[in-house]
Amino acid sequence: MLFQAIMKRIFSTFIAVAMVVSLCFATDKASMSFIVSIDTIGKYLNVELYCAPEETAAFTDAVELHMPVWAPGYYLIVDFPKYLADFSASSEDGVALGWTKKNKNAWIIDAAGKQSVKVSYRIYCNARSVAECRVESNAAFIAPNGVFMYVEGQQNHPVDVTINMPDGWKNCSSGMKKTSSTSSATFHADNFDTLFDSPILCGNHLVDRFELEGHEYEFALESPIGYEQSPFREDFKKMVSATTKLMGHVPYDNYCLIHLGKGPGGLEHLNSQACYTEGTFMFENNDEYINYLDFATHEYFHLYNVKHIRPIELGPFDYDREVFTPLLWVSEGFTCYYSAQILRRAGLISAEKQLGMYSEYFLNTESSEGHNHMSLRQSSYDIWLNFFNKNDNRHDVTISYYDKGPVLGLIFDIELNRVSNCARSLDDLMRLLYNRYDQQLGRGFTEDEFWQATLEIATTGDNSQEAASAVKNLRRLVDTTDAIDYDKILNAAGLQLDHTTWQLAKKDKCTKQQSKLREKIIWE
Repeated sequence: MLFQAIMKRIFSTFIAVAMVVSLCFATDKASMSFIVSIDTIGKYLNVELYCAPEETAAFTDAVELHMPVWAPGYYLIVDFPKYLADFSASSEDGVALGWTKKNKNAWIIDAAGKQSVKVSYRIYCNARSVAECRVESNAAFIAPNGVFMYVEGQQNHPVDVTINMPDGWKNCSSGMKKTSSTSSATFHADNFDTLFDSPILCGNHLVDRFELEGHEYEFALESPIGYEQSPFREDFKKMVSATTKLMGHVPYDNYCLIHLGKGPGGLEHLNSQACYTEGTFMFENNDEYINYLDFATHEYFHLYNVKHIRPIELGPFDYDREVFTPLLWVSEGFTCYYSAQILRRAGLISAEKQLGMYSEYFLNTESSEGHNHMSLRQSSYDIWLNFFNKNDNRHDVTISYYDKGPVLGLIFDIELNRVSNCARSLDDLMRLLYNRYDQQLGRGFTEDEFWQATLEIATTGDNSQEAASAVKNLRRLVDTTDAIDYDKILNAAGLQLDHTTWQLAKKDKCTKQQSKLREKIIWE
């Protein structure tokens, strides 16, 4: 992600050679560049980095390098250094330098007095995961957090990465801008947050480029079967246009959609997304296609909600340990809510389909005993324990903010509309958070600032007492496991909920006010 960092330093590009990754310096500013070569036989990325001090003739101290142990948006300690082998360091004249490990993900190199340092190592790549690397005979997916190191305290430095591709490979796709030759591609990142937030796909995948409303787009499709016959490209454009209309601003110059082959999961990035798919665009029915479109929309909306509209804890990042925030139910839950909203506004689904998508969240929440034992707020903190929790009792004691979060998204939208007589909505809250904290202040928001902003949006005219009561109740629903009076809340929007099947539906008879509010929710 692009975030303001604590220290600003500038550095220039350097030269590099074959296979491995490396970095340098602890006390000196330095120029840095990486070269990565791809070993399709052994399934390795071989990386090298040369770095040299910018302001002195030689390093004045040791160089401390760190490799992340997790990837933002993927709330699990992956321990990326477990994939690393054959670490070595040498000086400008090729003499080996001494080094020692400080802990599981930090290396200290004896670089004092050296004019430059070269560090080399190999990364094993055989994971089918959006947060881990994969090298195969015809493709390589590079998840940067598990490949590139950074110098302790200097994550805000610019960096260049050159990818040397195997013979016959012609495409290298990423959200980062690149210069390419027939056998290599060089990317520039303004800082390591940007580099770590920019996955790369190399190989002979399908590349489809187009422009939309003044911005450049690149589809990098590893398994494009049926793509030419699919409406996906045009539907994606409609989705982007609807999102732009919602938020009023586009925070990127270019966007790269990396859709991988058959596999699990997706991960949002600053101006890209990397998602595993069913491996084909030939869907058995329209519902399967809409699920796929919803998936891509979810990851796209994350470029606003979590990359820019973000809890203050989520950047600049500490890549050495877990980062806890009580607000992932906003980042993930509201994104689930908005993916269906955006598809509806783009004219890609019906109001009935939108309600059906929301019904799944009610069903998953209320059919799990865990909603009586874990609050939505707690689910955000405990995601580090439960991201891949497969314990037999997990549904009895935990909930997912992917399910209850969008339920609260709907409730927020209804309540903000209700107390403001449809003058304000959740849209206004999202735009306020985006414009104030990201665009104006250049930072995330605290939990208290989130609730203050919610109260600000809810308050119109002389409704301050009613607005304060509504926001207090919303916070109670987030912070506790109290039962939610769905019928009372949904009735204001002319909606009803079957408590046996947990299916949402429109009420047959509505007042003028109910109809007005419902139109704001499901865009009738």
